[in-house]
Amino acid sequence: MARPKNVKHIFVTGGVISSLGKGILSASLGLLLKSRGLRVAIQKYDPYINVDPGTMSPYQHGEVYVTDDGAETDLDLGHYERFLDESTSQASNLTMGRVYKSVIDKERRGEYLGGTVQVVPHVIDEIKDRMAELAKNGNLDVLITEIGGTIGDIESLPFLEAMRQMKLEMGDRNLLNIHLTFVPYIKAASELKTKPTQHSVKMLLETGIQPDILVCRSEKPLSREIKNKVGHFCNVNELDVIGLNDCDTIYEVPLMLLQEKLDLRVMKKLGLKKFREPNLSYLRDFCNKVKHPQDGEVTIGICGKYTEYPDAYKSILESFVHAGASNNVRVNIRLLRAEDAEGKSFDITKELEGVNGILVAPGFGDRGIEGKIQYIRYAREQNIPFLGICLGMQCATIEFARNVCGMPEANSTEFNKRTRFPVIDLMEHQKKVKEKGGTMRLGSYPCILKEGSRAHDVYQKFLINERHRHRYEFTNAFRKPFEDAGMNFSGTSPNGELVEIVELKDHRWFVGVQFHPELKSRVQKVHPLFHGFVAAAKEYSQGKRQMELPVDRPVERPVDRPADMPSFVPAAEGE
Repeated sequence: MARPKNVKHIFVTGGVISSLGKGILSASLGLLLKSRGLRVAIQKYDPYINVDPGTMSPYQHGEVYVTDDGAETDLDLGHYERFLDESTSQASNLTMGRVYKSVIDKERRGEYLGGTVQVVPHVIDEIKDRMAELAKNGNLDVLITEIGGTIGDIESLPFLEAMRQMKLEMGDRNLLNIHLTFVPYIKAASELKTKPTQHSVKMLLETGIQPDILVCRSEKPLSREIKNKVGHFCNVNELDVIGLNDCDTIYEVPLMLLQEKLDLRVMKKLGLKKFREPNLSYLRDFCNKVKHPQDGEVTIGICGKYTEYPDAYKSILESFVHAGASNNVRVNIRLLRAEDAEGKSFDITKELEGVNGILVAPGFGDRGIEGKIQYIRYAREQNIPFLGICLGMQCATIEFARNVCGMPEANSTEFNKRTRFPVIDLMEHQKKVKEKGGTMRLGSYPCILKEGSRAHDVYQKFLINERHRHRYEFTNAFRKPFEDAGMNFSGTSPNGELVEIVELKDHRWFVGVQFHPELKSRVQKVHPLFHGFVAAAKEYSQGKRQMELPVDRPVERPVDRPADMPSFVPAAEGE
């Protein structure tokens, strides 16, 4: 099979409004090209000045997606991995902040030989070098680059200028631009309007870039007349105007673009031979299970601190889509605001009516912590399937210490530095860290599972690798009292020092993990923990519908604290 001599570049830009779905478009196109036998990688360029999104609030930019090599990146990299089933890396996400930092560092080292450092050529050359980095280092046929932001944003101009220069240098057969725009449907007039797309292309032309292909996002399908009109006014062939109307699930987008022949248009323009016909039958089956599950539905409550902005939990939400399909059920999500549970008049039983499983989400800071603990206690005492992720796992150990182990003052030193029972404490190597960016325990680490545990039953193996993003960990001095009270430390780091997974022995399904399983769930490889959790919720739901009697289990009461129970009194400040 003949490969192209040069790596072909595809740049995806967006216009009119944000959140049109450039990440989904890039991932879908990547999947189509990969299914035809091409070797594809995708990268994301963000125009903000942050070095990476690691220090940004989830309200600002959604979740932080962590790669195997420990990069804190944009959430769109999650779409790339979920669609292509290919791991991304540090080189897959670049911010304007990192570009400027690199240029300034070079200037401080004297690498510009005393010259005046300017946006053109120095910043642009730095961007061009980064744009080609994956192409140089990877064994690729096609590199797709998504440029964040919207045409007209001043922050994105250096990226666009770099793309313009690269196209001049490489030629039309080696680089093309796909521009994603919006064609709104005006209900009062009962018609689609193309003027926003025309203005968006006009703004792109002002930067010196003529789009090669237009993908038009719309509420309703584009007619041939509309495509012809868009092509005529935007100087694009009618065949290069691709319709992308709303879908029931994002996993239908590749199928829709396949029908619109986007991949064939791209390959023709780049001079790529058609290696084979794509086989996406698995994706059609998956979408059918998502839209038409055969075994009913379950409701999962996600307790978090950022529930007003669902993108803060994007990978978790997608993992439930995967796990719902693998269990042949529809997973309905109920977002539970952690702080609400801290009110005196809050009725947690009423709030959780109809909920078949509770997930306590990751996060940072003490806001809403007591609310999370209330939800965890309810899940434990009412025998409702529970999954805690990162901070959710830490809160589960705090709740267990307070209400089962006889340590009512138990806490994390993240929330109370002077707690007598710091069951969660700062990791030893983190205690001298001052800077916040990229300094946590980040990336993929191995974990050993205990034989006979629920974790081992779910994974069906003893050694796993999962991605981390945390500074705090379970304090090993508390292991024995916890084990005596019924908690099983079923997963640890290979040296046994770091607790990775906790679970309760006498519970329907109660698991807390220090890592982030949602970052590794895929369409064809649903994460075992999410599959097992949804399976438990499905069983719990069916049991409730059949009016089965509750599990006969003893009432848990706090035990008296033994004389040798570890108790810590932190040193005074400054000691």
